Amino acid sequence: MGRLTGRKIAALATDGFEHVELTEPVKALEDAGATITIVSPKSGAIQGMNHDKLGDKTEVDVTLASADPADFDGLLLPGGVANPDALRILPEAVNFVHSFVREGKPIAAICHGPWTLIEAGGVKGRPMTSWPSLKTDLQNAGALWSDEPVVREPTLVTSRKPEDIPFFVKSALEMFSS
Repeated sequence: MGRLTGRKIAALATDGFEHVELTEPVKALEDAGATITIVSPKSGAIQGMNHDKLGDKTEVDVTLASADPADFDGLLLPGGVANPDALRILPEAVNFVHSFVREGKPIAAICHGPWTLIEAGGVKGRPMTSWPSLKTDLQNAGALWSDEPVVREPTLVTSRKPEDIPFFVKSALEMFSS
């Protein structure tokens, strides 16, 4: 039995997600016993990226229209530029994320993933990190931004980039298991 056995985590993503920022945390969470559900605005498969090149596709488990935040114990928000940029303008995606914020459920966001958290009202007063280009966006939304490999508080873990994934995964595992 893993330390996350029985925990259900939603991974919200769409086309343009950074491949390793979804697949590596998902693998670690599943290895720890969590059940991961890939949630997306579209059905079928979503296109991953390896920086600016096409990566592998990932199958969607549940469409956003069919997903109920109450069914999940936590949320994973991978980055990639196009993925969170597309999600943050979809009211259904923002409302989905806002449900986790409102309920105080744990959220792990990496790279550009915090863009969606800004729209969902989930950053004000919170210590965070991100890809450097989000610094001003996060600060303007009230986050306390710092350039660290990972920043963790009780219900939020954020990280900067793919190279920080080992730190991100370790902190996310700790947060989701508490």
